[in-house]
This record gives sequence, structure tokens and C-alpha cells, in this order.
Amino acid sequence: MPGHFPLTRGQRGEAVRDLQHRLAAAGYEPDGASSGIFCSSTATAVTNFQTERGLHVSGACDEPTWLALIEAGWELGDRLLMLDAPMYRGDDVADLQRSLNRLGFDCGRPDGIFGPAAGRALTDFQRNSGLTADGVCGTQTVRTLRSVSRQTGSGPGVASIREAEAVRTPTSIAGLRVVVGQFGGLSSIARSLSRSLRERGATVMSTDEYEAPAQASAANRFGADAYLGFDARTDQCSIVSYFAVPSFESVGGRSLATRIVDELDPVLECRPVLNGMRLPVLRETRMPAVLCSVGPVRSVVDRTNLLTEAVTRAITDWSEAPLEVADQSAEST
Repeated sequence: MPGHFPLTRGQRGEAVRDLQHRLAAAGYEPDGASSGIFCSSTATAVTNFQTERGLHVSGACDEPTWLALIEAGWELGDRLLMLDAPMYRGDDVADLQRSLNRLGFDCGRPDGIFGPAAGRALTDFQRNSGLTADGVCGTQTVRTLRSVSRQTGSGPGVASIREAEAVRTPTSIAGLRVVVGQFGGLSSIARSLSRSLRERGATVMSTDEYEAPAQASAANRFGADAYLGFDARTDQCSIVSYFAVPSFESVGGRSLATRIVDELDPVLECRPVLNGMRLPVLRETRMPAVLCSVGPVRSVVDRTNLLTEAVTRAITDWSEAPLEVADQSAEST
């Protein structure tokens, strides 16, 4: 791994050459794939990879992009998979999760992280298939999984059903446990929103940990019903994102994000874009999670009160009908 990020256009060396090799292996081969020069073709390949993987699109290789490229290099069967510390991460894990979910063995969301739920589902599958139930996905388990999976459909599986059921019951904002986070420059907004939610009876934890996994871990330990994060942008285009990958999306996250977009529309200079993404803080939280990437900083900070009122309304409405917007969206597609 390079000693620092980002890798940007004009740079050259072995780190860029490694980046080009990894892009090519993932199916995004730039012209002059091993030149070691970060040219416009390499930037285009990085942009395409970021777009497809649900990452922030910049055309530069930052750390999340680099880690996603490493994960993209694993296919199911390349290595043994098991519950370990640190947890295994990669496209092979996501493939395993998708296959088990479709067979009715609940891995939770297919986030590409081999956690306890994946370990339990794998052991259960092995036991039901007459294999050694050791929680280790090796050659025989992969062979059996692929054979059985030929008889299943291509839907999202049990994980989507379980997540929808978990957030279907209406409650009130007074019964919510909410984590509010920010990643620099927007602490005044995070404090204002936390205060507003507490005044309405919600149990709120604030966090300004710089690393996304640390915020996700804090939200998971807190047992939050929802996570809401704020990230600063330099331009006027705002993005409200929730967790989604090609085979799965967080229905609770999409519903909350949709409400926030509608409420922020008259507050910000331009309507926010709703986007399903695979960003680390969305991927690693176990509850409906939304990240609001807003900017420019001075403009949104000046509108702290309006933004606070808008997001508070969105969360209040969502708590009373957590899937209403999502269900309406599904009917219209």
C-alpha cells in the first residue's frame, strides 16, 4: 500500500504501476496499463471504478478506493474464509453472503465483511448440507454452495426481508436511539441537530471520530436505530447517500434518505442528489444509515438552523412511518 494518499494525475512510480495492475485485474484497464504514469486514461479508469463501487467519485485514488481495489481482487474459492480478527473483507465474502442469503441462511446485509452473522449462516449451511460444520469456507463448501445455488433465483434473499421487517413497525422520535456524526467542518450542525433531537425525546450520541469505521463501530455499540452523518463538500452539489450494492439496498436507509432530500431541497442552494453507495460508514453500520455530503461549508453552516429543522422533521416523519417513502418508491418503479 502506498505510504500516502491520494494518488493523482501526473504522479509516477511503482505505486501508480500497482494501481494500474489492480484496475486492470478488476476489469478497468487503462491505456498503458503498466506505464507507472498516472495519466488521463488511469484517471478515467479510477473514476469508472469509483462509480461502479459506490464510492465518492474524484478520479484520484484515495485510501477507500485503494482498499476497494484490493477487495475486488478476491473471488470466492481463492482463499479460506472464516470468522477471524481482523475480519476478512472482499468480493469473495460478498459472493458468499449473497449465495447464503438466497438459500435462506441469513448473513445479514451482503457488505463483503465476514462477521459473526456470516459465520453462523455458513456453519448452518454446512450442517444442513452434510458437510463438516466448522465455519470455514473451503473448496468443498464452495463446490456444494455453487451446486445448490444453481437452483435459486437472483433476488436479494432473506437479508432484505429481515431488514424490512426490522424497521417496519412505526414508533415515535421519543423512542429512537440516534447517532449523529460529522467528518470535519460541520460540528456546529451536528451539535444543533443532536440538541434538537434530544429536545424531542430521542436518545442521541454524537461522534466526530475522523475515521468512518470508528463512527460505525460507535453506532453499532450504541445499538442505534439510525445513524446520520455529515460530510463537507467544496462545491454546491450535495449528496444524500444510503447503503446499497447491486444485489442489496438498505430499505430503511433509503426511506430516511428520501425524506431528508425532500426536506433539504428548499434549504440548500440546489436539490440534493439521492444516491445508494458503498461508503465505509454506510457499509459498516448495522442500522439504517444516511450520510449527508453538503457544501460549501460556509454556506451550509450559515443555514444551520434551517438545516436542523429540516432534518429533524425528516427523522420525525421517518420514525412514524419508516418504510412509507420506500414502499411508494418501489411501487413507482
